[in-house]
Amino acid sequence: MILEILTPESKIFSGTVYGVQLPGISGLFEVLDKHAPMVSALKAGKLKILKDKNSHVLYTIQSGFAEVLNNKTIVLVEGADEV
Repeated sequence: MILEILTPESKIFSGTVYGVQLPGISGLFEVLDKHAPMVSALKAGKLKILKDKNSHVLYTIQSGFAEVLNNKTIVLVEGADEV
């Protein structure tokens, strides 16, 4: 699936990934390949990009939103820093 992470200032990440774990306002959730379409509000916390089954990258994010549509996930957040 394709993942894009955007802040008001810049594009933080763009590429093909295995999946992503996100801090939803109701709890942590994961989006994998061919996930059903959805939109979710995000709270501040840890976002984990699953590059493949064995490697990942962590970001600390501020609040925002995530949209999943047509095997592409777009994450819009107020700010993000790689851990």
